Amino acid sequence: MALQAGIVGLPNVGKSTLFNAVSNSAKAQASNYRFCTIEPNVGLVDVPDERLDKLAELVIPNRIVPTQIEIVDIAGLVRGASKGEGLGNKFLANIREVDAIIQVIRCFEDENILREEGAINPISDKEIIDTELQLKDLESVEKKIQKTEKQARIDPKLKIELEVLIRCREHLEKGKNIRDLDITREERPAIADLFLLTEKPVLYVANVDEASMHTGNKFSDALMEAVKHDKAEVIVMNNSIEAQIAEMEDKDDQQLFMDEYKMKEPALNRLIKSTYKLLNLFTYFTAGVQEVRAWTIHEGWKAPQAASVIHTDFEKGFIKAEVIAYDDFIQYGSEAACREAGKLRIEGKEYIVKDGDIMHFRFNV
Repeated sequence: MALQAGIVGLPNVGKSTLFNAVSNSAKAQASNYRFCTIEPNVGLVDVPDERLDKLAELVIPNRIVPTQIEIVDIAGLVRGASKGEGLGNKFLANIREVDAIIQVIRCFEDENILREEGAINPISDKEIIDTELQLKDLESVEKKIQKTEKQARIDPKLKIELEVLIRCREHLEKGKNIRDLDITREERPAIADLFLLTEKPVLYVANVDEASMHTGNKFSDALMEAVKHDKAEVIVMNNSIEAQIAEMEDKDDQQLFMDEYKMKEPALNRLIKSTYKLLNLFTYFTAGVQEVRAWTIHEGWKAPQAASVIHTDFEKGFIKAEVIAYDDFIQYGSEAACREAGKLRIEGKEYIVKDGDIMHFRFNV
């Protein structure tokens, strides 16, 4: 399941540094000049999940396999990107391809790191990006309105679609994002083919100085205040510290480093978990002596769909699913004990998989 979250922001806010920290399969160049990142870097990121570790303690498998998401490091945006300034067209095309946005906002002062927008102002930085995405979406909506207006004269059914597009245009013209517009499931097909940039869910990273990594500062506080009505989470972290932790291969060295900075865990863990949640993803587990493994599905998927992420044959030949709730497995300690206690259920094709289910599929090819 190749769902992607794209890291975006103005130049020199710490995007590539954050990518280097979160990615366990690729390292992005991080330098102090505009457009350091030109082609988007893509990295696979393990999703931290304490449940996986607890299952492994009980089952003692040969290997543990976490689930993953893809993180994309996208070139820094500048004012005027919607009109092609800088790497604007390429930047916006790359955002269009991701499923969610991690927007990095500079919330620290450092005269050694270039900044073209004047004094540090996280609200202004956010608005620059919002405006560029809104302008590009407005361009897309306008084009479709022109096309749909002509077609609606012949096909009255398209009038409803046209009404939705006009609502989107009015919303964007007010400087608002499409994700904040109340569009019903029935209305969504009107804009589905546009892959609108401002419809994508957003998570904000307030990149603060070392002194503010636990408490935040006036800049991160201002950002939180600005997005409090957006239903968007803000994660306060120091990207440089997180990158240093990620570079350490020895877990003891990591722990000593975190102890020095009074950290219980890397802030990256919260970021990755929040990104996973932002994408509306659930996890189910398979647990056996060979491996304990986490599998990614969408919220609301039924058992056959969930089986398909293991192998498409599992969905085609699906018969039943053996299901144990995570809390029951932890309480009783094994599949056999859960079966004996009546906590193992047999579910059919209509069963909606719950986050944390331990599952075994019966199928016939």
